[in-house]
Amino acid sequence: MDRRTFIRVAAPFVGSVLGAQALSGCRRALGLIPSAMPTNPPSEIPTNTPPPLPTATNLPDPTATTVPDRAVVVLVKTEDRIDGVQRALSILEARDFRGKRVLVKPNLNSSHATPGSTHNDVLATMVQWVEQNGSEHITVGDRSGMEMTRRVMDKKGLPAMGDELGFDLIAFDELEVEDWEHIEFEGSDWPSGIALARPVREAEGIVSLCCLKTHRFGGHFTMSLKNSVGMIASHVPGEGVEYMAQLHNSTAQRRMIAEINAAYKPDLVIVDAVDAFIYGGPDTGTLAHPGLILAGTDRVAIDAVGVAILRYFGTTNVVQQGPIFKQAQIERAVSLGLGIDHPNKIDLITDDAASDGFAETLRPILLQDAA
Repeated sequence: MDRRTFIRVAAPFVGSVLGAQALSGCRRALGLIPSAMPTNPPSEIPTNTPPPLPTATNLPDPTATTVPDRAVVVLVKTEDRIDGVQRALSILEARDFRGKRVLVKPNLNSSHATPGSTHNDVLATMVQWVEQNGSEHITVGDRSGMEMTRRVMDKKGLPAMGDELGFDLIAFDELEVEDWEHIEFEGSDWPSGIALARPVREAEGIVSLCCLKTHRFGGHFTMSLKNSVGMIASHVPGEGVEYMAQLHNSTAQRRMIAEINAAYKPDLVIVDAVDAFIYGGPDTGTLAHPGLILAGTDRVAIDAVGVAILRYFGTTNVVQQGPIFKQAQIERAVSLGLGIDHPNKIDLITDDAASDGFAETLRPILLQDAA
């Protein structure tokens, strides 16, 4: 088998029946029962209009973006995160970070073990790879949602890792007023726009490190699109707007998640799907073991493949039902021109028989009910 096997989702295939049988058998074997989904705690949504943040800007209309013709998603079957990330990066081929200031954005929503947060092996491997590809300066930054960010970083040992590997560490919830940038665009579901961490806007390269999991607090799932929530403020000191209250109390929550992504474009996205939460999440939940690493640059394509993996293992009703591209996060991202607009535009790329076999199984799931 060729080292790089391209699997176009739209191509004819013989394995659709086998894929459906494998899915059904896997569900029976797992004996999964959905856990109760907690509701959001009630809180009042702020209605005040914030004063402009320093150097406020309006986001250009992202709907003017041309929809990509194809999107590559690398899929590597592995039990070894370090080897899996390195293989995926090799297949995807190098991104040019020479002389650039690069921001690596992990999933540090909490300090819980992976997939509750980014595995240290994935973070260290990615930082070393970015440095080897010529980055002038590397910053690791995030804002946690369930704990104070600095505490999460300390509990995961990231200050010591930063000292060893030579990267800076920024807790976005410690930023001052002048370190946030107010962004809005016409038609947004955010009533007050968003406040984006200035290090995101100023980075010359952005790498997003994601986990694969469901999200019981209204997001439905959290992969590359939702990883962006940690780039915006919960609140800006003295401003008077509670952005996370607006998000979590809105019926448009999943659309709002997608809209954050219009504020920036990643150079690289890695999804650690060696382990995944198929119920619960984002901190704890029912574990499955896909044994996969995904890599790409198209957030829509990455999340679509991630949803297909969740469906393969059996997941929540809201994630399981309907066409994948009608999931609200993905549908809104497509409407904003942030990625491909149909699953038949995804090219799954693998480098061995095990990865190729799993990619074949995902194809009918990706295309299920697609118009």
